[in-house]
Amino acid sequence: FFMLQESQVAVVFVAASKLPNPFAEFTMHGFLDEETGKEHVALTLGNVADGEPVLARLHSECLTGDALFSQRCDCGAQLHAALRPIAEEGRGVLLYLRQEGRGIGLLNKIRAYELQDAGADTVQANEQLGFAADMRDYSICKPMLEHLGVHSLKLMTNNPRKVNAMQGLGVFIQERKPLQVGENPYNRLYLATKADKLGHWLGRHHQ
Repeated sequence: FFMLQESQVAVVFVAASKLPNPFAEFTMHGFLDEETGKEHVALTLGNVADGEPVLARLHSECLTGDALFSQRCDCGAQLHAALRPIAEEGRGVLLYLRQEGRGIGLLNKIRAYELQDAGADTVQANEQLGFAADMRDYSICKPMLEHLGVHSLKLMTNNPRKVNAMQGLGVFIQERKPLQVGENPYNRLYLATKADKLGHWLGRHHQ
């Protein structure tokens, strides 16, 4: 273990290993946020520490979408759509952040889904449970990227908060790449709400 001193966030690098998946053979780097006890990972491919902008995705954990194939969101589709171009380019980084349910946790997300089943949208459901619409904290990304030697991103996102958060942390965003995938009959209201209430750049919803 060693501390990453560059940031105020107490993130500790633990270990790195190979992680072959259907897209490529990535290297998986494990990090511990000592303040929250959450365990985050970064997947890297190629030399990301050469000073050139790195194709990147900051992906918040979504057990239901990433692992259980839920169609209530676009998260699993976005995860695949981010890993594919990194593999094609042979270089990139994906931070997998354990911030389930936009930061409210898995069980609270299920509670929010129950409210959505009764007619609430994704923002209303969070607020009815006493949470902000988006509780995620991207400050954990800075020490992870510093450890990897990454200082400039070509960021795959539709979320202006991620762009603003990275710029606020001193990470240069050379380019934003849209990641619009996975729309289906079950998540159209969810996507429209992300555009209309959270300001996400989503095609016809927000040009």
